[in-house]
Amino acid sequence: MKRISLVGIIDDDNIYQFMIKKILQGTGQVNAIISFSNGLEAINYLIANQANIEMLPDLLFLDLEMPYMDGWQFLDSYIEIGFPKLITLYIASSSNSHDDIYKSKQFTQVKGYLTKPIKKEIIEDVITRFLVGKV
Repeated sequence: MKRISLVGIIDDDNIYQFMIKKILQGTGQVNAIISFSNGLEAINYLIANQANIEMLPDLLFLDLEMPYMDGWQFLDSYIEIGFPKLITLYIASSSNSHDDIYKSKQFTQVKGYLTKPIKKEIIEDVITRFLVGKV
């Protein structure tokens, strides 16, 4: 059975992080999960590990509203740096603003927009789509 090596979560809400980790672990299709409390922590991690592709996540869930560096700023930095490994990015936000959803579609790196609270079935669908290469 195919598995995802590493999934990343960028979100300042510890409860959300805990819930998504439990859902991801429950799928049995994820080897490891890393989490960050804001975009700055995440971008620093990615920069520090860009030469070690195995340390970069395959799939990343990104919140928009965070301190220090929000999701939009993270995306801008991520694109500017141009990482050697393609990371599949999903926005996972409590915002259901049409403006945010539209803006997310302007980033070819963003494969989808998930509105919190995110149900287990949605995460499972993202994992399945990733594993069969439909993202």
